Amino acid sequence: MEPEGQGLGPLDANDAIDRALTIELVRVTERAAVAAAFFRGRGDERAADQAAVDAMRRELDHLLIRGVVVIGEGERDEAPVLWIGEEVGSGQGPRVDIALDPLEGTTLCAKAQSNAISVLAIAEAGTLLKAPDVYMDKIAIGPGYPAGTVALGRSPQENVESLARAKGVPVREITACVLDRPRHARLIDAIRSTGAAIRLITDGDVASVIHTTDPDETGIDIYLGVGGAPEGVLAAAALRCTGGYMQGRLLLDSPDARRKAAAAGISDFSRVYELNDMARGDVIFAATGVTDGGLLAGVRFGRRAIVTETLVMRSSTGTSRRIRAEHARTEKFHLD
Repeated sequence: MEPEGQGLGPLDANDAIDRALTIELVRVTERAAVAAAFFRGRGDERAADQAAVDAMRRELDHLLIRGVVVIGEGERDEAPVLWIGEEVGSGQGPRVDIALDPLEGTTLCAKAQSNAISVLAIAEAGTLLKAPDVYMDKIAIGPGYPAGTVALGRSPQENVESLARAKGVPVREITACVLDRPRHARLIDAIRSTGAAIRLITDGDVASVIHTTDPDETGIDIYLGVGGAPEGVLAAAALRCTGGYMQGRLLLDSPDARRKAAAAGISDFSRVYELNDMARGDVIFAATGVTDGGLLAGVRFGRRAIVTETLVMRSSTGTSRRIRAEHARTEKFHLD
């Protein structure tokens, strides 16, 4: 395996985010994923999520960072830990923004369905969008396409047809990924009217946005539709590392949603956010599989070891690693 950063020029020895954190983040998402996996298929979403939250919170305090949660479990009065604005880490090291979802796909985990993951991203302080817990309209495609290939301001038909032209294939060879929700009925009809295919998902849109970066492997060319804004920022952090293009627009159609946006410092309620508006600078992204999925294998409980698979990426180096770890000392994962 080539040294990190090879071919990109020497990295500054005083990097704001230490290279060692790339591997340290893996331990954080591993612990959260295994904690959630103990509840896999047991039908208890709350217990699975709480186990992942508690495990991630404990591990974050071992990191040599001065971190602030900008995407977390909710507002301070809604979440006992990992609330937005909470300070985490050892109190030593670089100041960083943290976006996290200890269990992305709580329903998927409770039902033992595919694509539940534990996700964490860190970036230099002030570089991740402090998105409120509201809905966001999103569009995302992989790398290698000309600027302006897709945009939220266009119709679904225009976006799908434009992507097909840029890819050099008939529209029928394009597959869009959309959350299976009643609110997307018109969107689904519009996409299918072009002849394109649709892969409907029940949850897990962070993994689905990442899937657009490798359509030959995943079969997904474009992500479209409305999902959570916090998940949008996590997906943007991943795309900063892998390449690709994304836009997001907050849906602030209620007084409560506008209150949350204002509290997050957002004044332009109609703004379309580009990828670099949601995540910029040096970003490290890590995700560990909880259940098996197209992105990652889920946690395996073996007789002699617990096995995990993690994807960890860094934007400044262009490095992407898949880490299959066998944890022979399983007692470290035991729930308190």
